[in-house]
Amino acid sequence: MRRSVVIDTDPGIDDAVAILLALASPEFDIAGITTVAGNIGIATTTRNAGRILALAGRGDIAVVSGAPAPLSRKGFDTADIHGNDGLGGVGFPEPLAPPAEENAVVWLAAHLDRRPQKSLDILALGPLTNIARLLLEHPASAARIGRVVVMGGAVREPGNIGPRSEFNLAADPEAAAIVLRAGLDLVLIPLDVTRKVRATRADTTMLKAAGTPAAIACADLVDAYFQSGDGRESRPLHDPCVMLHCIAPTLFGHETLKLSVDTGDGPDAGALIPDEPGGAEVDVATSIDGAAVLRLLIERLARRSV
Repeated sequence: MRRSVVIDTDPGIDDAVAILLALASPEFDIAGITTVAGNIGIATTTRNAGRILALAGRGDIAVVSGAPAPLSRKGFDTADIHGNDGLGGVGFPEPLAPPAEENAVVWLAAHLDRRPQKSLDILALGPLTNIARLLLEHPASAARIGRVVVMGGAVREPGNIGPRSEFNLAADPEAAAIVLRAGLDLVLIPLDVTRKVRATRADTTMLKAAGTPAAIACADLVDAYFQSGDGRESRPLHDPCVMLHCIAPTLFGHETLKLSVDTGDGPDAGALIPDEPGGAEVDVATSIDGAAVLRLLIERLARRSV
């Protein structure tokens, strides 16, 4: 079923691959892209969203700038992974249009209010600050969201920013706590599954052979992940798993888990705490057919048309 979606993102190498995947997939009608500070500052993430759309020739999709910082703490800097431009130095054209003048939270609320109830999903690829602010400032509008699919957290795996904490949730633990306990129709895609999706040199060769601008750009983006890894396989392609879950949910296994978020000041701020009293019941992807998911990703990105 074709779904209307807003992509909330902090591009980001794997965010860029995820957005290009969504643009290449007929399952998605992309109503807009809202940006958040995360992998890099808000000015750069917003520009990058426009640049990704420009590569795909989609200046018709709105880019709306959102939260420049977490709700109540300082964010992270991941230039060592994503490069100073957030896109690993891969060449992208400049945006075809400036970002919308509205703030992302105001834009989201207005967009939800004028659409049928539950007809708009949010695909969250970065810190959850924008969605938390929407819940706090426009609760009636937030109640109209269809589904939220979030890349974030680690359940039984170690973290990637702290011993048990994952970057997106750790970047704004308070926002993550608000979103998880809000009672939304929410699916969490944690490191437990995203770490099983890693590209090889054969995958990037296939993408380059496809010859389309999007496929070549994705090959170059993944190559940037090789340069920051060990050279045998890429870093995990975390964010595309959100789109892949929407396209082929049967490739993922799920559990309903009772989870809270560590909002302390220690190294595990943002970590998921299972089975704590008062925790929220969350639909969590806990297993994945990694080979099939990666094959689907490469095949979609290599297609010449949809």
